[in-house]
Amino acid sequence: MTRMRAVDAIALILEKEGAVETFGLPGAAINPLYSAMKARGGIRHTLARHVEGASHMADGYTRAAPGNIGVCIGTSGPAGTDMITGLYAAQADSQPILCITGQAPVAVLDKEDFQAVDIASIAAPLTKMAKTVLEAAQVPGTFQKAFQLMRSSRPGPVLIDLPLDVQQTEIEFDIDTYEPLPVITPRATEAQAEKILDMLAEAERPLIVAGGGVLNADAADELVELAELLDIPVSPTLMGWGAIPDDHPLMAGMVGIQTHTRYGNATFLESDVVLGLGNRWANRHTGDLETYRSGRRFIHVDIEPTQIGRVFAPDYSVVSDAGAALEALLTAARRRAEGGRGLGFADWARRCAARKGTLQRKTHFEDVPIKPQRVYQEMNAAFGREVTYVTTIGLSQIAGAQMLHAYRPRSWINAGQAGPLGWTGPAALGVARALPDTTVVALSGDYDFQFMVEELAVGAQHRIPYVHVVVNNSYLGLIRQAQRGFEMDYEVSLAFDNINATGRNAGYGVDHVAVAEGLGCKALRVEDPEKIRGALEKAVSQAEEYRVPVVVEVILERVTNISMGTSLSAINEFEPMAERPEDAPTALTALAVSE
Repeated sequence: MTRMRAVDAIALILEKEGAVETFGLPGAAINPLYSAMKARGGIRHTLARHVEGASHMADGYTRAAPGNIGVCIGTSGPAGTDMITGLYAAQADSQPILCITGQAPVAVLDKEDFQAVDIASIAAPLTKMAKTVLEAAQVPGTFQKAFQLMRSSRPGPVLIDLPLDVQQTEIEFDIDTYEPLPVITPRATEAQAEKILDMLAEAERPLIVAGGGVLNADAADELVELAELLDIPVSPTLMGWGAIPDDHPLMAGMVGIQTHTRYGNATFLESDVVLGLGNRWANRHTGDLETYRSGRRFIHVDIEPTQIGRVFAPDYSVVSDAGAALEALLTAARRRAEGGRGLGFADWARRCAARKGTLQRKTHFEDVPIKPQRVYQEMNAAFGREVTYVTTIGLSQIAGAQMLHAYRPRSWINAGQAGPLGWTGPAALGVARALPDTTVVALSGDYDFQFMVEELAVGAQHRIPYVHVVVNNSYLGLIRQAQRGFEMDYEVSLAFDNINATGRNAGYGVDHVAVAEGLGCKALRVEDPEKIRGALEKAVSQAEEYRVPVVVEVILERVTNISMGTSLSAINEFEPMAERPEDAPTALTALAVSE
């Protein structure tokens, strides 16, 4: 045993648990922990400009690769309250991030001391554990439990609050004999797997809906293997996109009332049995439940027991980690195949693949100002298969999910349920920290970009390169479209005559190029659709050369309505559909597959 400060034990534990990537801001109440990290030297820290930004960086880092746990650190009081949105985003999407806050000394916690707030109570509804540690001897066990909770069952965030005196109190601690606690996950049984296969065997047009739980379990390969073994098409949710490559013959398209493909919705509406793996039946996926449920039976596999039946009662359910369920299903399916009892849905699968070649939206617009659909066409062409996209909410995200492509697990990183504006930029920095050899591309509307634009300076200071595509229509576009139902266009325009701006974008308000350059980054502006691809390719080159974020601002037409509705059978289409392959280059891969 060695005698050391509690914070020195924390630094050792973070290293042993593999959580060595931290983001945050030092301050008086957390400086002891920073002194321990500096003394150890095995933990990298990225200085954020805002603590909320740091929490989103930790979130992005976590989402980028299996096993990652990003750490957000801040001082007492407002640092903790600034983390709340980050905790919400992580909790909503089942992401394990560790937030650590400093706190006033124990003796003054109930005396309204400077920046002494009960952050544990505030954070409790948004975490798997939120605890103010009042005894230094509890520090190692608290962190040990935190890592177990973050990794077990449905993953999620934890907040640990450390009073200043607790941090500096000496304790006896032996890192050599410290061991992470075992991760606890429910596993599907053989009987449950056989029951699921029996129900699929009764179907004529089955469909697998693959949610974010498949990616959390690092089970994309098993998903594809099962789909191929059974000849069952797969529709990933927004959080599961990339679990099966977009150009795979069994990739049936995304289903939803906003983020979806036309062929995905059409395939779902023809299905008769749906197997949901690690998904939540989120409302933007299902839309009107009567339409969604009518004419089909549902099987739901989820790691969290309270998720079963939360939105609607399935016909059969299994509480299991998605990866464990896939292992059990594969074992049972292989056994059936060897015994000549394959399920045989090849004809249905071929019909679904053929549908991908016909139900496409037009993207090849030549209008000036630029139509947003053209931007996603050019992004597909410029960035190719190896890109990792990062985005959060808005018409940009919805259109991107309708028209971009994902070919790998975790190549589409999205704050799905919470959708906080401003998440994209700092999350992209966290992703780029985790994936230094990958082209990371953030996608924002102008408002999302402006929310936490100061974090660009973090990328410039710490040499964290990524490309940030900003589609600028100077509007709160999604809110404006929603206001159509109220016959108003009220307080959603961001346009003004910027006295410092020139050119076509002068009436668009904020000069994003000037802002980005002022924060130490490179920036390009595009106003001609024929120049989008060149600008995107140049941005990738500049990011590699200068090792800083590169912003590509595309000036769009002010008003564009993106396809969406309230029901899978009633999607409003506002633009013409593709009549030829050249009108929708995103369809070319699908056409080749269907042939």
